[in-house]
Amino acid sequence: MARVFVYGTLKKGQPNYKHMINTAKGLAKFQGRGRTVEKYPLVIAGKYNIPYMLNIPGTGHHVAGEIYSVDDQMLQFLDEFEGCPDMYQRTLMRIEVVEWEGKGGAGEARAAAEGVVECFVYSTTTYPPEWVGLPYHDSYDSLGKHGLSYVLRESR
Repeated sequence: MARVFVYGTLKKGQPNYKHMINTAKGLAKFQGRGRTVEKYPLVIAGKYNIPYMLNIPGTGHHVAGEIYSVDDQMLQFLDEFEGCPDMYQRTLMRIEVVEWEGKGGAGEARAAAEGVVECFVYSTTTYPPEWVGLPYHDSYDSLGKHGLSYVLRESR
């Protein structure tokens, strides 16, 4: 099992969460909520209002999201869903645990107790330079005050 941190449309209550609970795509078990240890710019960009975490460590905010434990099948699905490695790149990042529900071995408990876990995160280094000038968010909600409602793939 791999640990994945999601910060956008795959979170609970967001438009693509349905994929995280679709066992035909693999297994994803909610472990808790967290935020990036380093600051990153989280922007909403493109004509479909997609959230992107730009891989520019030290700029932006500590981005909030959810931590999942996923099997190889779900990880492969997420790679395809996220357009990895062209649109997003899957990289390991340190995530500060805000709230932990995960049940696991001593290693899991120790990591959660220490407050930081390593997770795969889909961020991007392949973006138009003007995206750096967009407003930065610390968390994402498709129906947030930003007024940039996400456009589902089936509606594009």
